[in-house]
Amino acid sequence: MCQGIRLNLGFEPRFAVTVCPFPVVFVRRWNLTVSLQSRRIILFRYNLLIVCLSTSRVAIKKTKNGTFVSNKEMREYDMHVLPNGIRVIHRQVAHTKIAHCGFMLDIGSRDESHENQGIAHFWEHMAFKGTKKRKAFHILNRIDSVGGELNAYTTKEKITFYASVLEAHFEKAFELLADITFSSIFPEKQIERERNVILEEMAMYHDAPDDAIQDEFDTVVFGDHPLGMNILGTAQSVRSFHREDFEQFMRDHINTERLVFCVVGNIPLKKVLRLADKYLKDVPRMDAGFERSKFKDYSARCQEVRRELTQAHCAIGREAYALDDPKRIPFFMLTNILGGPGMNSRLNLALREKHGFVYSIDAAYHPYTDTGLFAIFFGTEPSQLPRSIKMVKKELQMLKKKPLGTLQLHTAKEQIMGQLAMAEENNASLMLMMAKSILDLGRVDTLEATFDKIKKITSHDLQQLANEMFIENELSELVYLPLKG
Repeated sequence: MCQGIRLNLGFEPRFAVTVCPFPVVFVRRWNLTVSLQSRRIILFRYNLLIVCLSTSRVAIKKTKNGTFVSNKEMREYDMHVLPNGIRVIHRQVAHTKIAHCGFMLDIGSRDESHENQGIAHFWEHMAFKGTKKRKAFHILNRIDSVGGELNAYTTKEKITFYASVLEAHFEKAFELLADITFSSIFPEKQIERERNVILEEMAMYHDAPDDAIQDEFDTVVFGDHPLGMNILGTAQSVRSFHREDFEQFMRDHINTERLVFCVVGNIPLKKVLRLADKYLKDVPRMDAGFERSKFKDYSARCQEVRRELTQAHCAIGREAYALDDPKRIPFFMLTNILGGPGMNSRLNLALREKHGFVYSIDAAYHPYTDTGLFAIFFGTEPSQLPRSIKMVKKELQMLKKKPLGTLQLHTAKEQIMGQLAMAEENNASLMLMMAKSILDLGRVDTLEATFDKIKKITSHDLQQLANEMFIENELSELVYLPLKG
């Protein structure tokens, strides 16, 4: 299990984006056979879906077993609301033999207290460790034995359990996902064993400075707010959890109206609804009345940390726009111009191609329901760090002072539209994006509608955003420096 979207490609990102993904999504753990550039592009595509696809018109009608919602114009997706409030999202895709499905809950690490931080992620792990009718081995073997993939992730705002299987085994995946989502029993022996696993996971990320700086930069930007807490929690909190803590957290936070089951594959809607009635009808309506604490009062902070390192690592960024902000898509486009996955991003051209100061440099924008995060990350030789920071800030100033030319603007639009179209080709990513979009915004946009929004963006829009967001004394910084030197 992981802290971000796995995407069935041999890597595990943190939050997503994440798209991601990311998300808010940053890369957490990758298969070393995947090139760094490939990692950046795949993860970017997922986050692009999350950020950009957001609205759609739908028709609603009442049925015997719930409310049925269908896309009126292009039938991009169907939605069925069960009597217990759970929403079933369906998109039928022809010419594929793989079905992707999963439960997404509108609960994440930002919904924890300082005392129980890390419990959402721990719950995600424990869902695979035993249910009322299965032991851990039977859970893991159920999907693996038919060549499928079963996984989960925790982000700041979501917990997700999902699977990818041949369509012939779709019912098997649906039933298992329902079992681990609603019927986990949290065996104490498994809690003790998994506690050690998570402590090792924490140590692994701490030893990877490119991962650690992303976690710690959350704290720099969001301070004591729960968004600033590490998704994994602390060693102290992880050591304190017992069965009753998980059960209490679930009682306090699960709301079936804030929970969706999403399916993308060549599965008929009629079959999906029949199985939903079979496996979800006995799930009681749950209505935990917790309120998510909103973030406010951002102020810039700068922090320097000495660690056992060879490189210096740097994060520069600030609070950004929320998911429902109309500036979301234009700012994502601006971020893409600055430091997206393309080798032609301004930061990559300036710091890598022109001067050879970095191996990689990324700019990322991650919107949340009430706020957002903009961040630039890179590593470099310590002696090159001051000049590298200066060059980053120079690129930010250029976007503030000089509007994009007609050709530059056209190229930026073509790039992001192409990236978005390619991202939608990945059905696993699409399934996760649709679930998140329904929970956050109650809708999913068509690709064509998103393209229309992108085409309307002007150079003036982007320059105005740059002047709002790239004010130097409002940017936070976190720098890791080697102990020696």
